[in-house]
Parts: sequence; C-alpha cells; structure tokens
Amino acid sequence: MDNVKLLEKLNNQKTKFYDEIGKVIVGQNDVIEHIFIALLCRGHILLEGVPGLGKTLIIKTISDVLDLNFNRIQFTPDLMPSDITGTEIINQNLDTGNRELKFIKGPIFSNIVLADEINRTPPKTQSALLEAMQEYSVTTGGKTYNIDKPFFVLATQNPIEQEGTYPLPEAQLDRFMFNVLIDYPPFNDELDIVKSNTTTVKDNIKKVINSKELNDYQDLVRNVPVSDNVIEYAVNFVHKTRPSESSHELTSKYIDWGAGPRASSFLILAAKAQALLCGKATPDIEDVKKVSIPVLRHRIILNFNAEAEGIKIDDVLKELSKEK
Repeated sequence: MDNVKLLEKLNNQKTKFYDEIGKVIVGQNDVIEHIFIALLCRGHILLEGVPGLGKTLIIKTISDVLDLNFNRIQFTPDLMPSDITGTEIINQNLDTGNRELKFIKGPIFSNIVLADEINRTPPKTQSALLEAMQEYSVTTGGKTYNIDKPFFVLATQNPIEQEGTYPLPEAQLDRFMFNVLIDYPPFNDELDIVKSNTTTVKDNIKKVINSKELNDYQDLVRNVPVSDNVIEYAVNFVHKTRPSESSHELTSKYIDWGAGPRASSFLILAAKAQALLCGKATPDIEDVKKVSIPVLRHRIILNFNAEAEGIKIDDVLKELSKEK
C-alpha cells in the first residue's frame, strides 16, 4: 500500500478509534489524542492525576480498541522486580531426571502493559521497566528475552504530594515520551459521566487497529520528511531548557536541570504524527509547539525560586515557546 492510501486509512481508523473510546470515556480529547500520537511513535505514556479521574479506565478502554495483548500490573510497595519481569524456577526434566532452571515470563511480556499507580512502589522495582522500555527485552540469569513488538508501557501515577508515593527517578521518567496531566472534568462532562456510570446500559467496544496496521502506521511516521528549520527549532527549544547552555532569563532563574537529547527526538517524532493526523505531509514549527509541553514537562527540574514563587513547569515552557 502506498503512503497516500496508508495515510487515508490512518485518518479513517483514527476517527473510528476516537468513536469507540467515546462510548466509554467522556471528554478528555487532548489526552486521548496524545496517547494515540505516542502509539504511532512507539512511545510510552505517563498519565498523572489525582485518584478517580479515569486514568486506568482510559488505558483499559484503549487496550480494548486495539487488537493487541494486554497486561495490567498493580504497583504496590511490596511489589518486587521479578513480579514484573518474571522469575526462574527449578524444573525437573521428566526424560532425564535432571533439574534445570526454567524462566517463567512476567506480565511485562505483552504488547500493552498498564503500570497502574507506578509511583506507589519503590525505585528498585520501578527500575525493572527500564530495559524493557528502551531495549524491548528483559535480561535475567545471564540470558536476554525479547519482548514482542509493538510494545507500550502506559503508566498512571498519582501526584507525588499524596501519601504513599515515591518519586520516579529521572532515568525512568526520561523513558516516557509524554507526561500527560488529567484534570477534573468540566461540569457538563461530569454530568454525562455520572449518567453513564449509574446505568446498566453498556456499549460494546469494537477492535479497530491490529498489530500489523499499527506497525505500518509507525513506519509511515518514521518516513515523514522534516525540514531542517523545524529540526533546528526543536533542538533549540530543548537547549533553551538547559541553564548551562541558555541565556534565557527564565531558564537561569527557575530551572535546575534541562531536557536531554532524547527530548529533541521525541519532539520531532511527535510533530510528525501530529502533522499526519492533521492531513499534512510534513510538520511545521506549530506542530512542534503543540506537543512540546507533554514531551518536556517531566524532563525539567525546577529550582527553589520557582517553588517559592509558585511557578509551574508548564508556565516556563509556554514562555519559552513564544520565542523563535
């Protein structure tokens, strides 16, 4: 199938994708769009919000719409790394009578992994996801086991100010393409949520996109051409978040640590997908700006000045995006 027909098919299935999710999820259009963009870019998603806003329901519904394998891991303080990756057990060979180690794969071996409340487990257990998210493999007992593609970690986390939470290490955060914040729904949306949650009428969710189709769309995104000025804008934007490299007043005043090179790559990838979903052949600077906040907000550490003045990361990024 040529790229024009594939792009047409993508936009048709995007509409069906949103329609199926809309049978269960009320509103949250930006959240769903960002998740869809991440899927097209082979990126992982971190959803953040207070309990009860439907973070887990959104991910579960998306897994129902995609014809992919799905596993859920409930992160708790007593969860161990082997509970995620798998463990070796002693197995007796019935033919020889010899005992040998056999690896039993954990829930990480799936196409979609819901890491529910990921920051309610200590960093030691959180780190069990690092290799899988980057290398699509798990190494244990000196052996490496590959994870089938496509592979996505869709994680939820509660605000770190809440009881019983552990902050995610920077190396873990950097593996996520997007950090998407979920806020309280508007009044009318909440009315619809209450009505749908207090009735027995349920819509059947249909599978829309399978593994082969998703892989084709991911390749399509990778092959989208990007002009040098758009790439330069994205790299310059990321450089402006680094106090050691930027002369911007906001950066030196409020930022301790800026984003790394992975952020620049994610900005361009996300801009490519954003452009395709808008029917454009190539992304422009506005596409980069649209995805800049969810790509960068979890890669920047603010200093004490920002905390004292009540300055948020999103506020700083919005100001930085105004400059060319």
